[in-house]
This record gives sequence, structure tokens and C-alpha cells, in this order.
Amino acid sequence: MFENDHFFHSVSTMGRGGLTGTIWINIIALLCLCDGSTGQLSFSVSEEVDKGTVVGNLAKDLQINVQELEKRDLRVVAGNSKKYFDVNLKTGALYVCDRIDREELCPNTAKCSLNIEAILSHPMQLHRIEVQIIDINDNAPSFRENEKTLNISESSFTGERYLLPMANDADTGSNSVKSYKLSANEYFSLDVQSGGQHSESAELVLQKSLDREKQSIIRLTLTALDGGKPARSGTLKIVVQCH
Repeated sequence: MFENDHFFHSVSTMGRGGLTGTIWINIIALLCLCDGSTGQLSFSVSEEVDKGTVVGNLAKDLQINVQELEKRDLRVVAGNSKKYFDVNLKTGALYVCDRIDREELCPNTAKCSLNIEAILSHPMQLHRIEVQIIDINDNAPSFRENEKTLNISESSFTGERYLLPMANDADTGSNSVKSYKLSANEYFSLDVQSGGQHSESAELVLQKSLDREKQSIIRLTLTALDGGKPARSGTLKIVVQCH
């Protein structure tokens, strides 16, 4: 198994000189494991899929006869404390064995993946596996507050702007917040400016002079929509008090 006979001879000599038998065995096991490691396999699965969902087939990808899986003691080891995947020794299928919440695993990141290892014995082999977790649109946009009150003087000039809160969405990519709309009214329009992710702003723009005697309170609704299909939305109630 070892291509470098000189290295093997050196370790053997050192083992006779001072290493205990237990340490020698551990060194050999480690070298066997390293020598048997291979390239990384890659799979993908959507978050929140049902337990038992098949991600891929390790027997097929590792070119191992399914009848040898139990004999070679194929097992899946998680790199983190929670085990999300396991292997069916009858079929070689890698499957989901626990609920996967992408937002819990990878908050505020565009890419999310889990790294696991498939280990075989007799002979010892280690295969690294990366499972990409695909985001689904399971969260709706939401505002920190349900209602926003603006006190605006009736002497304000048209064109004046009033900054509005932005919505948050735990989903990423196309499932994050993509647009805003304002309920129909005769006094205000909505202007949304985007300078890239995390630098978006929304403002109410006064289009018509306010008249406190005619209408002292104006109620509006700001709606945030994400890019999912179908889209999810969240709303913010805006109360404009004229004074």
C-alpha cells in the first residue's frame, strides 16, 4: 500500500527503538486512512425535505458493489454535532435523516453546504462529501414594526422625502426581498433606491400638498415582495398625521 518503502522502513525502525506497540498501530491506521482517501463527492438537496429523501447513491459513485457495503462497514460521519445524513447499506443510498433548516445552518450567506465523510473498512478508505443545501422560499419578508407613524406639516413642499423602514427576509438569492409597492393614494409616491445588497432605501415622496382640514390622517400600506414563485409578502402600515 505504501509507495515510499524508505519512509515505511524509517517508521518501522523508530517503532522498534522507542514507540510502544499501541502508538505504532495508531500510526499505521492513520497512514492507511490517508493513503485511502479520495477526491470529494458533491451532492445537492433542498432544505426542509422529508426525512428519507435520497440525496445520491454512494455505492454507484464510489463504484462499490452494494453486496459489499455491510462487509466493508460503510458509515457516514458528520463534521458537526448534528447528523443530517445516513446511508442505507442495502442500496447504498445517501439519505436525509433529520430536518435541514438552511437559515439556521447558514444565516445571511449566499452559499450553504454541509461537509460529511463516508468511511469504509477492509481496506480503509475515506471519501469527503459536500452536500449543497438549496434555499426554498419558506420565509416571507417582514418589517421590524407593524406600523410606522409620520408627522408631516401641511406646509411641506411637494417633492419632500420621508425615509421608510426596509423589510428583512431570511431567505437568500432569488427568494429574498425583490420589490416594494405602495397602496394607491393621491398624496404620495414611493421611490426605492438600490446600490446593491444591504444598501437599499425606500422613501415616501410628497406629490400633492397636504390639507389638514380636508384630511388630517392618511393611512397607507407598504408591501414588500420576495422573488419566490409564488411570491411571499410582508406589509407595513403607514399613518401620516398632518399638522
